[in-house]
Amino acid sequence: MTKQAPFPKNTWYVACTPDEIESKPLGRTICNEPIVLFRGDEGRVAAVEDFCPHRGAPLSLGFVRDGKLVCGYHGLEMGCDGKCAGMPGQRVRGFPSIRAYPVVERHGFVWLWPGDPEQADPSLIPELHWANSPDWAYGGGLYHVRCEYRLMIDNLMDLTHETYVHASSIGQPEIEEAAPETTVQGDEVITSRHMENIPAPPFWQAALRGCGLADDVPVDRWQICRFTPPSHVHIDVGVAHAGNGGYDAPAAVKASSIVVDFITPETDTSIWYFWGMARNFKPEDSELTDKIREGQGKIFAEDLEMLEAQQRNLLRYPERQLLKLNIDGGGVQARRIIDRILTEERTAREGVTP
Repeated sequence: MTKQAPFPKNTWYVACTPDEIESKPLGRTICNEPIVLFRGDEGRVAAVEDFCPHRGAPLSLGFVRDGKLVCGYHGLEMGCDGKCAGMPGQRVRGFPSIRAYPVVERHGFVWLWPGDPEQADPSLIPELHWANSPDWAYGGGLYHVRCEYRLMIDNLMDLTHETYVHASSIGQPEIEEAAPETTVQGDEVITSRHMENIPAPPFWQAALRGCGLADDVPVDRWQICRFTPPSHVHIDVGVAHAGNGGYDAPAAVKASSIVVDFITPETDTSIWYFWGMARNFKPEDSELTDKIREGQGKIFAEDLEMLEAQQRNLLRYPERQLLKLNIDGGGVQARRIIDRILTEERTAREGVTP
């Protein structure tokens, strides 16, 4: 029996952003599989194994010419379908094909399906209402993190750590004083935390100023974390001047956003972390977008050292059992959903009874 992959395969992951493949092919390992992404015929995105069938060179070291991926070693041309298309002075049409992956460009991301291509249904790509609306602005980035993808999900579904890891930006004692509530709706896990009549931390003071609001008055603050498989976490966050209804307060007295997190496994112990923030106030202000992106990037960078050190410790002590507290509810429920999906995939693949 083959080893069970620690992540679902029959699903859509964010593979890259369009700008990463504008000028040349991009080599990226996703779910332990070396893949090269590029723009092929008529500029459409394509993804194939990062392996030239001639001599095994990485195709990502090549270039694109006339919609074909050209190996940088001996010039073998590959089509978007993984079939050999040509080579100077050689007959290569009979060469074996390499694997091609289903890919879709949508919502400002390139999505890849690493599993059974027959099951790759583009309608399963999450709908991102903010990505295609002129009333919203988005700014984000990418981090490579040496930790297992479920550790990042744990981190995002329990924001208690903000009090300690992000003390100078978004953290405050009131976070850990407000008990979280976790619910499960189908495959979605929601962990909510509401804080009333508290001071705004530095990041949200700046956001209030960006909305033209006073930043030195008490606020009601909310964090609503939403996990959906395989590893997407979106978080409704914000503050409103206290006494106006918190999350339900009128737009005129609050600053709110959606923290966007797409976590794509690279290997068993590393990830590609696509992060960003979507907002529906002052969407035309590109300077504000850049300022928020810079601030958010610094906040997320504070997580990296902790997560990578945590991963090293877990590898060092694999026999240790970790404690589960009430604040861990969101991550625990998310892992249960992932485990169920992994079992379903194994059952379908091997024809065994779960």
